[in-house]
Amino acid sequence: QVQLVESGGGLVQAGGSLRLSCAASGRTFSSYAMGWFRQAAGKEREFVAAITWSAGNTDYADSVKGRFTISRDNAKNTVSLQMNSLKPEDTAVYYCAAMGPRLYNMRTVRGYAYWGQGTQVTVSS
Repeated sequence: QVQLVESGGGLVQAGGSLRLSCAASGRTFSSYAMGWFRQAAGKEREFVAAITWSAGNTDYADSVKGRFTISRDNAKNTVSLQMNSLKPEDTAVYYCAAMGPRLYNMRTVRGYAYWGQGTQVTVSS
């Protein structure tokens, strides 16, 4: 199994930047991919970005494409989300997720087996 610990959330003004980090432990390399999801108040959890551990293939939601960058450090077992040009609509609780050993749809919540507890990101207008 995989344990995930998130950090980096906070308050930032619109147009600013923030970097989220997710430290993975346990059976890290049994996970095929890592993803970031977010859930705004009163809304469903939605896909943000994902990356595979081995090849580093990435995928992004259209709403963040060109602004957010997901990356991984295999040596440190960490996945990061660099968020630039932040908008108020980016405000949400951001969750780190780890997929199981087999590849599933990276864009869906059901594709992941393990989840962090979330970190709040607030973008002021």
